[in-house]
Amino acid sequence: MSKPAILQIGPYPQWDQEPLDDAFQVHRYFEAADKAKLLAEVGPSIRGIATRGELGADRAMIEACPNLEVISVYGVGFDAVDLQACRERAIRVTNTPDVLTNDVADLGIAMMLCQSRGMIGAESWVRDGSWAEKGLYPLKRRVWGRRAGVLGLGRIGFEVAKRLKGFDMQIAYSDVDAKPYASELTFVADPVELARQSDFLFVTLAASATTRHIVGREVIEALGPDGMLINISRASNIDEDALLQALETGRLGWAALDVFEGEPKLNPRFLALDNVLLQPHHASGTVETRKAMGQLLRDNLAAHFAGQTLPTPVL
Repeated sequence: MSKPAILQIGPYPQWDQEPLDDAFQVHRYFEAADKAKLLAEVGPSIRGIATRGELGADRAMIEACPNLEVISVYGVGFDAVDLQACRERAIRVTNTPDVLTNDVADLGIAMMLCQSRGMIGAESWVRDGSWAEKGLYPLKRRVWGRRAGVLGLGRIGFEVAKRLKGFDMQIAYSDVDAKPYASELTFVADPVELARQSDFLFVTLAASATTRHIVGREVIEALGPDGMLINISRASNIDEDALLQALETGRLGWAALDVFEGEPKLNPRFLALDNVLLQPHHASGTVETRKAMGQLLRDNLAAHFAGQTLPTPVL
């Protein structure tokens, strides 16, 4: 029996690439010099798409594959997949939740600590001789005992909140409604009010049309000149222009960001700021988690083509 043909949208680590190649007839979209020509040639044979959360699969790609049955996303976010196009053609969609939750939460906490305590600048202070020449590093701000807000208390948001408890912080959250599993946390329905009550605001929402720019000017200014915004979700949840203006003018104190519009080509205005910590969208970037993500991506594809229940369906 011939292997199912799949379209691979972006590269994976070698430990994932080899078993993917063994199990499927893989067409590497990301390697094609003429991507439209590749789709025209192999599109009719494609039964599955293996993609990454930030790459997704748009309507044009989906329509170029008339026999497409399943899209498997390497990542928890699936906002870059045209779900409406998939619904219209009964195409299954899967992602890789849970396996990356704890690593993403860990990085969010690390970003808060790193930015609040000025650890990047402090290391440079040692390395460039400033410690010996200028003396002690400028004072920064404490974390423990302060106020934290979590915008979106799903899997990742809840793990962030659990970690924040270890710093004896006052913790509140916003979501579509109060969560029964979060009785020890304070529910604040309005994101603006949540920001007003927070020193650190973590954005851990799933991205959708509803949440696009939910962190806009009002939320950012409510967080204020002594506040810090930490985004480990999706760039679309934040109005980047409003964020940049607030950081440039001091209406927001600090930001720590793992995601950006148009990444990896982020807005160059970010590079001129010394009150923002920039990370290369690597919240799930540990060997252990990436291996688990790759395995789950393949498990979803294999289950579909074997006629079995999908481990982690979105559609």
